[in-house]
Amino acid sequence: MNKEPVAIAPSPEELDYVEMDKIIEETYGSDKENLIMMLQGIQGRYNYIPRPALAYLAEKTGVPLSRIYGIATFYATFSLEPRGRNLITVCLGTACHVRGAKRVQEQIEQLLHISNGQTTEDGSFTLESVRCIGCCSLGPVVKINEDVHARLSPDQVAKTLERYE
Repeated sequence: MNKEPVAIAPSPEELDYVEMDKIIEETYGSDKENLIMMLQGIQGRYNYIPRPALAYLAEKTGVPLSRIYGIATFYATFSLEPRGRNLITVCLGTACHVRGAKRVQEQIEQLLHISNGQTTEDGSFTLESVRCIGCCSLGPVVKINEDVHARLSPDQVAKTLERYE
């Protein structure tokens, strides 16, 4: 694995329009009041929001592309860049920081050969840091996908990552 992020995005021809229509029309009735949930559904399908999907969503809902883009870039939960199959979120909030979260993050970076915000070459992992996950008494905390790993030490990182390979 090297330090280069994955940069392959589907072209408009590669979007799964049937799946997009299910998300937009069937699940949310093309109702512009459900834009955030539609974006979540699209991200759930692709593990990020491909830019052609933003244009398709604008076309299907009648909402200007600029507004949809503004929503997609405002919320930190959305990504317009490809992410790995496993999203690693390291809490660097005060409680986790004083308990060694930075050393845990450095160990992850060393083992995966990536830095914060990058994705492994094979697309297995994306590493992101946040200011708080909300588990302050359990720090340092690392969340991988939806699994919370509490009181994680640098020595436990390799074994923890092995579960997701």
